[in-house]
Amino acid sequence: MSGTTEQIDTIFASASGHGRAAITVIRLSGPATRACIEQLAGSVPPDRSLRLRRLRDPDGGDLLDESLVVFMPRPATFTGEDQAELHLHGGVATRAAVLRALGALPGCRMAEPGEFARRAFLNARLDLSRAEGLADLIDAETDAQRRQALKQLGGGLDQWVEDVREKLLSSMALVESALDFSDEGDVPFSVTEEVIGTLRSVERRLADALANPVGERIRDGFIVVLAGPPNSGKSSLLNRLARRDAAIVSPIPGTTRDAIEVHLDLGGIPLTVIDTAGLRESHDVIEQSGMERTRARAREADLILWLSEGGRVHAPDSLGAPTLSVATKRDLSEPEEACDVAVSALTGAGVPELVSLLGEQAAKDMGSADPLITRQRHRDAFSRALQAVRRALILLEDSAAEELVAEELRLAARAIGTVTGRVDVEDMLDRLFSTFCIGK
Repeated sequence: MSGTTEQIDTIFASASGHGRAAITVIRLSGPATRACIEQLAGSVPPDRSLRLRRLRDPDGGDLLDESLVVFMPRPATFTGEDQAELHLHGGVATRAAVLRALGALPGCRMAEPGEFARRAFLNARLDLSRAEGLADLIDAETDAQRRQALKQLGGGLDQWVEDVREKLLSSMALVESALDFSDEGDVPFSVTEEVIGTLRSVERRLADALANPVGERIRDGFIVVLAGPPNSGKSSLLNRLARRDAAIVSPIPGTTRDAIEVHLDLGGIPLTVIDTAGLRESHDVIEQSGMERTRARAREADLILWLSEGGRVHAPDSLGAPTLSVATKRDLSEPEEACDVAVSALTGAGVPELVSLLGEQAAKDMGSADPLITRQRHRDAFSRALQAVRRALILLEDSAAEELVAEELRLAARAIGTVTGRVDVEDMLDRLFSTFCIGK
């Protein structure tokens, strides 16, 4: 971090949920942490040991609470700074009083959103990909999301990216050596064959990672769009799947205008089911706008459930995603044999079979390969790196100037480094001078 330790504020915040609870945990981090604990608790417990202390307001000496207190010295903490935790009784008034007393201490202020994790990143305790994994773990609603977030927090993406980045830096060092130091005899003059072999391997790894959309689907949810003509039972089926009245059900055609989403946990797989406006010929401008939104959401879907009463209306070919035909209102009419499944949202008949089909389709599309990319930011960085690697390969095969190849490799290493936040060009120089006995 820039600046001296004395210039950094000590931050504090509640690390547990708001409202009434058995225990409330308040975290502190920064150079004045020890002093804050001394002023509130009278003394600091032995390092990394929970001790019972009476907390008093330093301004007037009023008793605030009896709390378990732990102090953790830097650098082996989450933020890399001195940290402490106060385990208070979970009343709203107690928490407010302690937070107020902390805010009155010199150099101590309430933390901004995400500031503990930001300090961990700035102090090299956490890279960007692991910080994203931490955020995803907090937001995880299904078992698949939890497992994926834990893997990213544990360094799965970080290790893969660093391995690829190391290969790019090594290749760049070889190219730079051939360019600048070939006359000294310590570096082989021709490095083309070795560099091409390395870059071909990197190209395959990047392309394979980009071809796997599973990570984003796990994080954002497998998207299922309910489409079909008006009054085909889309909103009723949405409510049945959600087990609540998420959408308004009306016998009047065309009442659904905006897309309505519900999020489900289907055997640990996150599912986003979207109810959309019915598709038909209409001169109503608002209804036309709703139908255009339906077509747009259908193009983005992982799966479309095409609903029609009895399965008598076939899905148009222009929807743009895999489609299952669902015959609705089976309690009123016999379904067509060509349908994939027949359901009744009113009675629930056929819904378990539909849920089973959804699970099979989601599991099939999720695949078994471990995903690396979980966000669009990762995809953009991988794509930029792959393009630069491919440009470098073309230049090498055309025997182009080493300066051009080195620049493309620099762009590739920088792009992939943005995933973890490691983009320092000094790394290439370290690699260059440690690999060859240049003697300078």
